[in-house]
Amino acid sequence: MKPLTQINHDSSIASGAAMDRVVPRNHKRRLLKFALGFSVVSAVLALGWLSIPKGLQVAKADIRTQVAEQGIFLDDIIVRANAQPLNSVILDSVESGRVEEIKVQDGMMVKQGQLLFRLSNSQRNLELLQRKGEHTQQVANMANMQVLFQSASSEAKRQLAQLAFDKEQAKKKHERNLRLAQEGFISQVALEESRDHYERASFVYSEEEKHQMQNATVRQTALAQMEAGIHGLQSGLKLVTQAVDGLAVRAPISGKLTDFHLQVGESVVTGKRLGRVDDPTHFKLQAQVDEYYLNRVVVGQQGKARMIDQNYDIEVMAIYPQIKEGRFLVELKFTAENPKQLNPGQSMDVNISLGAPKPAVILPMGTYINDSGGRWVFVLDKSGQHAEKRAIKIGQRSNRQVEILEGIKVGDNVVISSYEQYQSIKNLSIN
Repeated sequence: MKPLTQINHDSSIASGAAMDRVVPRNHKRRLLKFALGFSVVSAVLALGWLSIPKGLQVAKADIRTQVAEQGIFLDDIIVRANAQPLNSVILDSVESGRVEEIKVQDGMMVKQGQLLFRLSNSQRNLELLQRKGEHTQQVANMANMQVLFQSASSEAKRQLAQLAFDKEQAKKKHERNLRLAQEGFISQVALEESRDHYERASFVYSEEEKHQMQNATVRQTALAQMEAGIHGLQSGLKLVTQAVDGLAVRAPISGKLTDFHLQVGESVVTGKRLGRVDDPTHFKLQAQVDEYYLNRVVVGQQGKARMIDQNYDIEVMAIYPQIKEGRFLVELKFTAENPKQLNPGQSMDVNISLGAPKPAVILPMGTYINDSGGRWVFVLDKSGQHAEKRAIKIGQRSNRQVEILEGIKVGDNVVISSYEQYQSIKNLSIN
């Protein structure tokens, strides 16, 4: 008979052996169940992941797409231009006054020099009368001065002639006395007296001649100053006369009177815009062009203007580089005839050629290029349900096409609608 402790020990050994046979079987079952459960969960998670939308949800109807094509890039721009008269003369009031008479109406054809309207200005009329009076008075003063100078000159000539005669008589007498003295008929004293008389007559004549020459110079200076004064008065009178004549406003050129809305009795101030006269047969075109093309549009570039299914040759004649609301002004002229039915303010499509056509990968131009700065676009995958942001490099662009240099190949389908709401988005999910 075994001791109790030995019996317990043997029992525990037997029990442990039995447990060793039972536990592995249960563990394997649990492992198998866990593996099966994990597989099911993984499959569910995978299906769930695939079913979760990738990127921002976008309705297909809210976007537009275009496939990149290999084509011809047309380096031109198409803008809407307004017709303006090639030659216009502005009618600004050069004088103030009250409208007394109107001879024409807005829209009428006028001829150069034709009276348009007449102003009245009492101040100008009084000034004209005053200037005329001053001019008349100065002319009369000059006439009187000329008469006095002429009389004085005549008297001086007579006096000088008398002195010249006295000198000549003294000379002849002295020469006779000289011959008589040599023959002994007169004394030396008589000869000296005749010589002194001759010398005195010569001196008096010489001094009088100098004096009259000085007087003549003074008289000429005075007359010149008087003439200059009269000339100044004439210039002032001419200006005042022109001012008064300016109260009767006439057409500066022949043409069509535009923006003319004066009424009789209306007060007009100097510098007021009264209207203009337009050349009715020759026109120019004015177009607002996107500032992107400021460095590419130059004077002399050729183009076409289209009106009523007919093209007309045009040329860039002026560029105004001041940017306003993202655009600058370009003026174009017709190089041949302009449309006969064209009117000021009328619009027409204009195509300006910036360069020669060339082969390129092209996409249509749109706001998406401006939104992305031409640095990236959204490209759809083959399913057409996902779009990924992709970096690109663009070349030249017109308002119809954009040249793609890098990042897009022929056949790629690109989102070409606005990117304004997608600036921070990398992927789009289209449904």
